[in-house]
Amino acid sequence: MEFTAEQIAGILEGTIVGDPKTQVSKLAKIEEGTEGSLTFLANPKYKPYIYTTKASITIVDSGFEPEEALQTTLIKVEDAYGAFTKLLEYYNQIKLNKSGIEQPSFISNSAKTGDNIYIGAFTYIGENVNIGNNVKIFPNSYIGDNVVIGDNTIVFSGGKIYSDCVIGTNCVINSGAIIGADGFGFKPNENGEYSKVPQIGNVIIEDFVDIGAGTTIDRATLGSTIIRKGVKLDNQIQIAHNVEIGRNTVIAAQAGIAGSTKIGENCQIGGQVGIVGHITIGNNVKIQAQSGIGRHVKDNEVLQGSPALAYGDYNKSYVYFKNLPKIIKNISEIEKKVDGNS
Repeated sequence: MEFTAEQIAGILEGTIVGDPKTQVSKLAKIEEGTEGSLTFLANPKYKPYIYTTKASITIVDSGFEPEEALQTTLIKVEDAYGAFTKLLEYYNQIKLNKSGIEQPSFISNSAKTGDNIYIGAFTYIGENVNIGNNVKIFPNSYIGDNVVIGDNTIVFSGGKIYSDCVIGTNCVINSGAIIGADGFGFKPNENGEYSKVPQIGNVIIEDFVDIGAGTTIDRATLGSTIIRKGVKLDNQIQIAHNVEIGRNTVIAAQAGIAGSTKIGENCQIGGQVGIVGHITIGNNVKIQAQSGIGRHVKDNEVLQGSPALAYGDYNKSYVYFKNLPKIIKNISEIEKKVDGNS
């Protein structure tokens, strides 16, 4: 798909410096730009590349004035990075603009589907499913009985949504994500064996939630596992039964959250963080990567380590920890001197 500088400037409300008929069909980094590609300059440290880039069109801030001759057509905008992001969103919408129902696929007679939907081949839609308008479900996906999916939500290839789960509007569920599998509930008996505790709850995902590839969100034992509005989950995260994650919290890859823990709003949780069950984490909490959280956490805390310490305390302690052999040696020498003088 090709676009001219004139068309792009129209979308971005920008000003063209160069040939308005210049055409592009792909996107590139400024240092890797080739003929027919579109790029942008936002970070000043990449400014030298604008004089050597082979990209046909470059988006720049309105205040940019070249100091050397350019080979690229410029589109000047108020915010180059923001404009390029807008263009990526526009490009993505075009790329994902699929509609219709591909065959073979199975849609239960009791399922309800909205307008302008896309259902990819080899997809299964169960009994009493309710799918909103503009929903896109890519091939090889599974939507269990009684699932509700809100308007404008995308389920990428291989997504699995088990029965009775509720997905809000404008959500993105990436490939291999599993929503509503049984929680890890087992009860030991007198023989040392484990009996499964039925998991009869569901998962509720509110609006504007992004769920990364391979992430799993378990259904509740009773009630609901809840992911609140605006939450962003990276790839390969495990969220156990009856967890609740507050609005606009972001969690990086490979984190694990055990059952019945409540996480507040606007938290930032790093990769490979482990959080025990049945605790409460407040609002605006920041947890550094690979930390282990085993206690309740108050609002606005910043934590690091395993078990996690206050971020400042951890850094101070680490200074001593890495010098521990030297410190021990010094203490031993002092002890010898004290013993020798006694």
